Amino acid sequence: MKKLLRFWGRKDESHSRSSSDLPMGLGYDLRGQDLKKPHKAASVGDLEKLNKYFQLKKLDVNMRDKEYRTPLHLACANEYTNIVYFLIEKQCEINVLDRESRSPLIKAVQCQGENCATVLLSYGADPNLVDFNHNTALHYAVCGQNVSLVEMLLKHRANLEAKNKDGCTPLLLAVSENNAEMVKFLLRKGADVNASDNNQRTALIIAISDEPTSLVNLLLQQDVDLSCKDIYGFTAEEYASFNGFSIPTISNYGMKKNIK
Repeated sequence: MKKLLRFWGRKDESHSRSSSDLPMGLGYDLRGQDLKKPHKAASVGDLEKLNKYFQLKKLDVNMRDKEYRTPLHLACANEYTNIVYFLIEKQCEINVLDRESRSPLIKAVQCQGENCATVLLSYGADPNLVDFNHNTALHYAVCGQNVSLVEMLLKHRANLEAKNKDGCTPLLLAVSENNAEMVKFLLRKGADVNASDNNQRTALIIAISDEPTSLVNLLLQQDVDLSCKDIYGFTAEEYASFNGFSIPTISNYGMKKNIK
């Protein structure tokens, strides 16, 4: 999965990776780790053994390992819905954070665990908690290209305009990933097409910074503000010119908008 690119204003400047990495499909690397028995049982989906531990001993359902993970984190990372139900019945904390400030919901979404995410949301998981890079579950769902999961998060009041450490909204992330289907969906849900990141790049500027894509025409069907400038003082139309792209649709859009 691509990481969000940080664009620069001149051709001679390199494109660097964003600090707000969104690695998808990654569970926890448990190799060589000295896990507590409940954590290990949760990580492999062994409900019988987990239940046995709680029957024999008075255990804290929210016990942490060295990475501040609870059994719920490990169950969600491996899509063990039955374990999630069991732990919730034991009154575990749902919005608890691990060392990277990731909640069980964020971990479920990161690992494409839609079933676990559904259960967590139905029991009150907060979709707007942020990890150490200020990414929400919605950022991860967008990066994972899972429209149904994005829709479910929005139904549970996920913030459509949440910004991560780099100032990227879910829409800006979808544009950076060149995911037309996701961009269309987010726009239909009312995403701000003129939102900008920490470099003051709008969706249109990002879409056109490297090369023209179908996203440019898609974005021009929205009420985009062509006067928006990034931190270097350049507009989307100027980026098209710098990169040698002939895109009359941008100029035509501006003319039509001025006529209105």
